[in-house]
Amino acid sequence: MGPLAGIKIIEMKGIGPGPYAGQLLADLGAEIIVVERASKPNSIAVPSALDINSRGKKSIALDLRKPEGLEALLKLVESADAIFEGNRPGAAERVGFGPDVCLARNPKLVYGRMTGWGQTGPLAHSAGHDYNYISLTGAAAAIGTKDQPTPPLNVVGDYAGGSMFLVVGILSALLEAKTSGKGQVIDTAITDGSAHLMSMFHTLSEMKAWNPSRASNMLDGGVPFYGAYETSDGKHISVGPIEPQFFAEMIQKSGMPESFIADQNNPKAWGEMKKVFTETFKSKTRDEWASIFEGTDACVAGILDYKEAINHPHNKARGTYIQVNGINQPAPAPRFSRSQCATPEAPHAEGADTQSVLSDWGFSTDEITLLADAGALT
Repeated sequence: MGPLAGIKIIEMKGIGPGPYAGQLLADLGAEIIVVERASKPNSIAVPSALDINSRGKKSIALDLRKPEGLEALLKLVESADAIFEGNRPGAAERVGFGPDVCLARNPKLVYGRMTGWGQTGPLAHSAGHDYNYISLTGAAAAIGTKDQPTPPLNVVGDYAGGSMFLVVGILSALLEAKTSGKGQVIDTAITDGSAHLMSMFHTLSEMKAWNPSRASNMLDGGVPFYGAYETSDGKHISVGPIEPQFFAEMIQKSGMPESFIADQNNPKAWGEMKKVFTETFKSKTRDEWASIFEGTDACVAGILDYKEAINHPHNKARGTYIQVNGINQPAPAPRFSRSQCATPEAPHAEGADTQSVLSDWGFSTDEITLLADAGALT
């Protein structure tokens, strides 16, 4: 099931964008084997049953400090299409499963590397987190109020600039390997990915349509017709009718002065417009406004929290959310016309699949027994 059915990928256990990349690939049908650091909760202390990033994967626990454990990993590499890890540069090499070693065992292997700063550059060996990475690419400076940058969760760096680019890299290299017969190494840096995400704003800047000051541009709250407004119940709606015909519909349906329509792009009118917008939208509840605007071209929507989103009629109609083992979570995406993605299996306990995976991937019963006796199966 899923377009990646038959693809075998090894995920070296990490945190954040690596596991999410593995979830995306597993959702699309790839067989993901997670090599745990140990068969006990990791340093993040996320219970296995609650870890959505672990859904649809199989889990094995190998002690790579033991020669037998490392050799077992390298034997798995021989049968894999790809492997990825999120260690600092040089860490995998020191343990013994760096790209040169793995590609020597499997020349067609795609080897993905996920780090914040990348494998090269003066910061490559420094610690950091999502907000640090996007701080160097212009993304962090562009998000927030006029007076203060605001951390945009860790979706801009870790997951958009990191996980998504790692997945694109792995899939691209797998496709290329079908022609060349050769694997290669992917250097995925969150800084590179988040810089890439800012492409449009470099274009707008060259057009003199964007400047570095927050809350002074069309898409960052600098105009009254693109932003959030509080409603009478203390909740909020998003307003974004950029195109004139959509702006006109929003004005008409909200009952605001139609003179605003001609002044949409007149900065001298924005002060009064903002004041009226604020007063008007605070006159009804969020859901009352939603009932007025949803299904129209006015580009106004209620701002839902992640729990409310599950029950929105549009999301329910599309099956955007599913339950796995009683836990609400997003369904696999995107959708395919033929290669339908299966409902993911619930996360397995760490190390729960060690015996079955080794057997399925070509280890004999005697070999598995020898690994266990050597203490290589943690």
